[in-house]
Amino acid sequence: MNRERSVSRARSLQTSYTEVSEILMPNETNNLERALGGAVLHWMDICGAIAGKRFARRQVVTAAMDHVDFIAPIELGDIVTVTGYVFDTGVTSMDVRVDVRAERPQHGETNETATSFFTFIALDESETPTAVPALRCPTTAEIDLRDRALEARRSRRRELACELEKPADGEGRTTN
Repeated sequence: MNRERSVSRARSLQTSYTEVSEILMPNETNNLERALGGAVLHWMDICGAIAGKRFARRQVVTAAMDHVDFIAPIELGDIVTVTGYVFDTGVTSMDVRVDVRAERPQHGETNETATSFFTFIALDESETPTAVPALRCPTTAEIDLRDRALEARRSRRRELACELEKPADGEGRTTN
């Protein structure tokens, strides 16, 4: 298998940009008539997979999902829009930022509701990990999206590391 990536195979961030919309229906809500977390995660995973598949032009599988932040509730009847794009690549992997927002057109409101970072692996015809194209960001808008995603992921990882170092309920934590 050739794991080499050539510049000629590089693809732009825009190639991967994906936007999917849904209306939150009763079957996807909890007893408070708000979106089930699992439904939101499902939409995020699908959107991320589409972004990865568009970028790699191959089948992809979810390898990891970073910490998910649920920022605000999604109410029954809201229009839910999930966006995703590849912002970094490895040899066989792609990192995809996925954001969710809810819209209440009758009130003229739009709220950011969830965000996370996913890693997808590209597969060849025998379902073996295979090389992905390099990422290009030829426009200022693409550079800005990539840089914001990279910084947001770095910032989130720093925050999570700090949280892990804090004592829980006044008790010290030990590390191995």
